[in-house]
Amino acid sequence: MADITMPQLGETVTEGTITKWCKQVGEEIKEDDVLFEVSTDKVDSEVPSPVSGTLTEVKAQEGDTVAVGTVIAVVSASAGTNAHTEGSTARSASAPDQHTPPDQHTPPDQHTPADDPSSPTEVPSAASIQQPAEESEAAAAESEAARTADPIAGTDAAELGATSAVPAKKFDTTGKVLSPVVRRLIGENGIDPSSIAGTGAGGRITRDDVLAHINNGGGDRRVANPAVTSSAQSVSSPTASVANRPAGIPAPAPGERDTRIAFSNMRRRTAEHMVRSQATSAHTLVVVDVDYENVDRVRLAAKDAFKAQEGTSLTYLPFIARATVDALREFPRLNSSVGNDELIVHHDINIGVAVDLDFDGLIVPVVQQADAKRLRALGREIADLAKRARSKKLGADDIANGTFTITNAGGYGTVVTYPVINQPQVAILSTDGVKKRPVVVTLPDGTDAIVIHPVGNLALAWDHRAVDGAYAAAFVARIREILESRDWNQELS
Repeated sequence: MADITMPQLGETVTEGTITKWCKQVGEEIKEDDVLFEVSTDKVDSEVPSPVSGTLTEVKAQEGDTVAVGTVIAVVSASAGTNAHTEGSTARSASAPDQHTPPDQHTPPDQHTPADDPSSPTEVPSAASIQQPAEESEAAAAESEAARTADPIAGTDAAELGATSAVPAKKFDTTGKVLSPVVRRLIGENGIDPSSIAGTGAGGRITRDDVLAHINNGGGDRRVANPAVTSSAQSVSSPTASVANRPAGIPAPAPGERDTRIAFSNMRRRTAEHMVRSQATSAHTLVVVDVDYENVDRVRLAAKDAFKAQEGTSLTYLPFIARATVDALREFPRLNSSVGNDELIVHHDINIGVAVDLDFDGLIVPVVQQADAKRLRALGREIADLAKRARSKKLGADDIANGTFTITNAGGYGTVVTYPVINQPQVAILSTDGVKKRPVVVTLPDGTDAIVIHPVGNLALAWDHRAVDGAYAAAFVARIREILESRDWNQELS
């Protein structure tokens, strides 16, 4: 037998919450198969099995929070395993490989068309919901349901209304271990629980199991996956098509007027930190508009070659990140934190970039030593971090030591976003939507003309304890100047 223990996911992590068991009791597993998912105050991760064998016992259930080193499962040795492993304790389930390639801010994103000039980045994120990089960035949310396509998208709304009126059959659920949500879904849809193969711990039926059964035609009526909005219920618009994956809400039971959804570990910690940030910093906002014509001339000409070489699209984000890094060199007080009656200016520039997790939360991976990287390297690393964030491959070190944060809601055509400062930093930059607008330019002969250029806003939320308005305004003005005047071809050479 081999004991599986809660792994150490970061130097300061002392406990973890099991969010999902990926294997059932009695199931054969191989070394490095994903065994369970765990959430800590730093990151959410998939944890691979350190041994091969059969999962014989689960000692900690989904939702349990246990200390690092606690035995949470037992795996029996497979036939052919060396005899000396029998009866020994396996090494703790290790954290995911931190060097696994692919994902984050430049990767292709379901939210935003790859080269749509309406969005500065490919990874729109809820800008006002930042999580602290040093103290407790929750990580990747459980978002598999949100990634599943809606099998009845496009169904006529009248048809949905008609089917919902069908009375549900009742089946005996005595002796079944069912959560309230699962029991309600089964009851409402007239499903025989014995017809569903549970994928939860010990064969327990989960909410996703029921939804999959319904969407495959089981039960008396088909119900749209609540993790995805049916197109029959949404207004047709470019923004609506991008944002067609809201977080799921369980179908209400007959007569229910409200639905109570318990906060996930990530949502709870986000709430705590947002309230603390508002109570800590003297939040102030400054906004400038940026003409991206200079960027676009290079970006559009280089995008195909960049995609072929780097495997990711060339969006506005690497340009903005590069300009921000250079501006921070000139305005170092915004790359700092507030200490005990003092300003602590950081010499390393580590840029956090917010990543949306299918509307189920967000995380802010950090590009370490960003001031040592040119545009191409920034784009490559941001893309890798984003991909690993969504696939739960980030480690605690990937979200630590951030000194400045960039967030983006521009994929939804936002005009001005007022983000919450990512503590203990003193500033956060929001990149809003880029749209073609009339712009006045001065021609070589000194006369003015009106032309059409891509224009978008940059909004800086900053802590008035650290700097004053003139300093913050000069900083964002410098970012704009760099974006509008630099020869970006040199950055891509």
